[in-house]
Amino acid sequence: MNLHLSPAASADTAPPHIRIDRLSFDYGGARPAVDALSFDIAKGEFIGLLGPSGCGKSTTLRMFAGLLAPTSGQITIGGQNIVSRPPWDRNLGLVFQSYALFPHMTVAQNVAFGLRLRKVSKEDQRARVAEALRAVRLESFGARRPSELSGGQQQRVAIARAIVIEPEILLLDEPLSNLDARLRDEMRFEIRDIQTRTGITTLFVTHDQQEALTMCDRIAVMNAGKLEQIGTPAEVYDRAATPFVANFIGRANNLATTLSLSAGQPTLVCDGQTLPLPTDLPINAANGSSIAVMVRPHAIRLRPPSSDGLTGTVVRRVFVGSTIETAIKLDGGQTLIAELRPNSDDTALAAEGARVGVDWLARDMRLFAS
Repeated sequence: MNLHLSPAASADTAPPHIRIDRLSFDYGGARPAVDALSFDIAKGEFIGLLGPSGCGKSTTLRMFAGLLAPTSGQITIGGQNIVSRPPWDRNLGLVFQSYALFPHMTVAQNVAFGLRLRKVSKEDQRARVAEALRAVRLESFGARRPSELSGGQQQRVAIARAIVIEPEILLLDEPLSNLDARLRDEMRFEIRDIQTRTGITTLFVTHDQQEALTMCDRIAVMNAGKLEQIGTPAEVYDRAATPFVANFIGRANNLATTLSLSAGQPTLVCDGQTLPLPTDLPINAANGSSIAVMVRPHAIRLRPPSSDGLTGTVVRRVFVGSTIETAIKLDGGQTLIAELRPNSDDTALAAEGARVGVDWLARDMRLFAS
C-alpha cells in the first residue's frame, strides 16, 4: 500500500483520468436534477463541485458512487464506462457528511472494515490500517472508540477508512458541514494535505465557496443542474464566466450601465458618468445595450468627489478585522460595498456621511450583457 507516492498531477498536462460526458438525472420534476453535465478530471486532481442547495452536485456524486443510475450520459475512468457497475465494483472511497463510524468498534476496527469485507489477511489489515492512520496523523488512536474523539479526529478516521482500501477515486460529500467554524478551517488544510500526500483523484461536494477556493485545484460551479463554469479558484473568482458565478463566488458589486458607441469607441455610462473600460470590449453588444458590470469590493477605490466620475455618500462603515466594510450610495441610487484597508488613504475619506468619488481599474471589472 502506497499512500504517499505522487503529488497531484497537473490538469493541463495529464490525460483525463475521469470523463463525465453529458451526464443527466431526472427525478421527474420540472427540470432535470443534473442536465447534460460534461467535464474531465486529471489523475491526482482535487475537483470541487460547488453550488447552492438543489443545484445537482450531490446527485452527481451519487451517480458517480453508483447509488443512482444516470438517466443518460457516461462516467468513464481510464476510458472504461462505469455507469453499469455496482458501487462495490468501482474502486471508490466515499466519505459521508455524517462520518458514519461504527460506535461499538475501535478506530482501528472502523478503518479495517472495508478490508475485512474484501477478505484481506489479518496481517495485511494491520499493516494497511497502521499506514492509513499514519497518513491522517492518528497512529496512536487505534484503540479508541469514536465517542472518545473530537469531530475533526472522527473526520480523519472516516478518511482513513476510505483510503485504506486503496481507491482509485475519493468522493467527499460535504465532509465539513457538521463541524464548527474553527474546526472547519483546520480540517480544510488537513484534508487537502492528505489528498496531496496520497495523490488520490478526489471529487469534493460543497456549498461553501471558501472550502472550494482554499482546497480545490479546480472548481466546477453548478446551478439548476447545469455546469456554469469550471476553472481554477483564481479563474472562477477573477474571471467569472456568467453573472451567477460572479455573484456566487465571493462578494460582488453589480452596476446597471448602458453601452455607448461613438465613432466605434465603446464607453459605459452609469448615473450619467463614464466608467473605466477594458481596452477590448469583452462582449458583443449593440449601441444602447444594457450591460451588467461586476466589481469585487476589494477593487473599489475612493477619492475626493469631483464632477468627473461616480460620486456618492458613505452610508455605513463597519470594522470587520482586516478590512473596513464601507457602503457608498451613489448619486443615481445604486449602492456599492468597498472593502478598505485600515489606516489607508481611502479609509480616511470614508467617514459616515462623507461625500466621496468612486473608481476602480478597468481590469478589475467583469461585463455581462443583460
